[in-house]
Amino acid sequence: MDHNAELSEFLRTRRARLSPEEAGVPVNGTPRRVPGLRREELARLAGVSTDYYTRLEQGRHLNVSETVLDAVARALRLNPAERTYLFELARHRPRAARKRPGRPQRVRPEVRTVLDVLDAGGSPAFVLNGQGDMLATNRLARALITDFDALPHRERNMARFMFLDGAARELYRDWEKYASEMVASLRLAAGRDPDDRRLSELVGELTIKSPEFRAWWADHDVREKTSGVKLYHHPVVGDMTLRYENVAFIGDPDQTMCIYTAEAGSPSEAALRLLASWTAEARPEAQPEARPEPEANMRSKRDHHR
Repeated sequence: MDHNAELSEFLRTRRARLSPEEAGVPVNGTPRRVPGLRREELARLAGVSTDYYTRLEQGRHLNVSETVLDAVARALRLNPAERTYLFELARHRPRAARKRPGRPQRVRPEVRTVLDVLDAGGSPAFVLNGQGDMLATNRLARALITDFDALPHRERNMARFMFLDGAARELYRDWEKYASEMVASLRLAAGRDPDDRRLSELVGELTIKSPEFRAWWADHDVREKTSGVKLYHHPVVGDMTLRYENVAFIGDPDQTMCIYTAEAGSPSEAALRLLASWTAEARPEAQPEARPEPEANMRSKRDHHR
């Protein structure tokens, strides 16, 4: 990711969305050729010179101070996720080579136990990393969304499912909202780890294959998902309204568990119970494990065939 270009586009798009009226800047009836604030207006609000802000927006940001970044963030009225993203872009120092993909991430056995406990309690849950790779799922999550465990490792990614699998558009009743939020979440992850080659490859692939992803990525929106509501239309149990909560692990900072719940006594809770029942019935019955015969029986059979 070219950080100079990313910083430039991020500041430009944030400046363009902020109207003079919102910022308290008088316009005096002067015609405006561009949307949002002008550079000199934003610089004045941030308390820096127009030349300095221009160089910052152009990516020529040598040793920019935290005080200046904070003033620019306030002037642009950035939310906490956008402010974090701005600081990460401005402080980045290019490395000699892009970081190679590391070893596949592993989910601790204790976390998998928690997934099983949640499954028994009727809550779909899964663990994913910052770039949306699905690291572990419970049975209900696979029944609700898709069986990520059955996919090749490279395809076990929530963003790929959302944009490249047609089933996602049928499953999510507000697909555009959730898909655009996922793009904003991926952009935040890209700011945190700009040298992640796999993330760059994922963004490149989705940019080529999905016009929606390409358009939303160009918006430079940034969002951190913590909790919310999602509306589903499941092909087996119908419509569901589920709340989700994202839980981060202190010991595994790049892993997040997403837990879904339904309101007690609601039709969605009944649908989840039906889904759990249907999934249990759909599983093939376990075959009895073959046990080795006692040696005495083996000798008896050999004697019988002599």
